[in-house]
Amino acid sequence: MKLNTLKYILFLPLFALSFVSCDDAVTYSEMKDKERDAVKKFVKEKGIKVISYEEFIANDTVTDVSKNEFVEIDGVYMQIVNNPKDADDARRINDGDTRNMLVRYTEYNIQEGDTISGNKFVSEPDEMRVSNASGTFSATFTSGIMASVYGSAVPTGWLTPFTYLYFTRKQGNLAAVNLIVPHTKGTVTATTYVYPCLYSITFQPENLYDFEDAEEGADNADVE
Repeated sequence: MKLNTLKYILFLPLFALSFVSCDDAVTYSEMKDKERDAVKKFVKEKGIKVISYEEFIANDTVTDVSKNEFVEIDGVYMQIVNNPKDADDARRINDGDTRNMLVRYTEYNIQEGDTISGNKFVSEPDEMRVSNASGTFSATFTSGIMASVYGSAVPTGWLTPFTYLYFTRKQGNLAAVNLIVPHTKGTVTATTYVYPCLYSITFQPENLYDFEDAEEGADNADVE
């Protein structure tokens, strides 16, 4: 078992006990207020500029990283760090498609101020299978740390970027996002204990031949 996975699995019971020992009078509403305050504080401290969805669309679905822009979409704050739409092998996940993605990520608990899991420094990426049904995305983890810690269910907040991203196999130009995900769209643990997380994620198609009209140059694409 990878070190990061073991560390986090051991951490979960302690994290749960910290809530059991809390005042039983704490209500769900109060926990949501605490979460909301933690996100507001984080946004202010990190100098995040929140733009409207209308601004995001008007700007060709770009968030200006130099201005630290995030767009809020249904409670998720999203910053598209890199969208390789101009890559010669760029592909989208179109309606009716199901694709395998290799994922590198870090998971930061905003409320506690601590990185609680990640796979950027281990040999193997996480793997997830993503489907598009008439513009509605769903996904499952098939292997990796997220699957080991939380099970196969992908946080719904992770699905927000797929409407807007293109994907390439080329290292150095991978689709990349930062997401502030509330507990309602987070992992089963975040949902249970009501805390928000910041995710920094890169996505890489496992195999361009899965994509329609894959080009001959795919043989030479960088691999994970």
